[in-house]
Amino acid sequence: MQRPDPFNAQCPTRQVLDRIGDKWAVLILIMLDRETLRFNALRRRIENISQKMLSQTLKSLERDGLVRREVFATVPVTVEYSLTELGRTLAKTVEALTLWAESHIEAVQEAQRRYDRGGHEMN
Repeated sequence: MQRPDPFNAQCPTRQVLDRIGDKWAVLILIMLDRETLRFNALRRRIENISQKMLSQTLKSLERDGLVRREVFATVPVTVEYSLTELGRTLAKTVEALTLWAESHIEAVQEAQRRYDRGGHEMN
């Protein structure tokens, strides 16, 4: 079987890459990998995400089979979000990227300072 070509505009792999390239999706995946949460709890814990963006991102993640939305018949209705098994596999990969960012942030910030000072030659 031929491997998909993500450089081709029609490649379906791009959909997944777009999803994991979205900062809100990544943050939601990390948060839901820790625990099942309600909408407002997610909104409180992820600073600066709007209600609209959280809703759109959750719907996209649910459509992709990464997030499970469970509705409970309470008054008012309770809705909880959790990762599916597929979502958990992606969350592990995202966690590795997060660990890389945490362990290399100082080098990245130094490179940014050097660049901003006009020293565009990177090592």
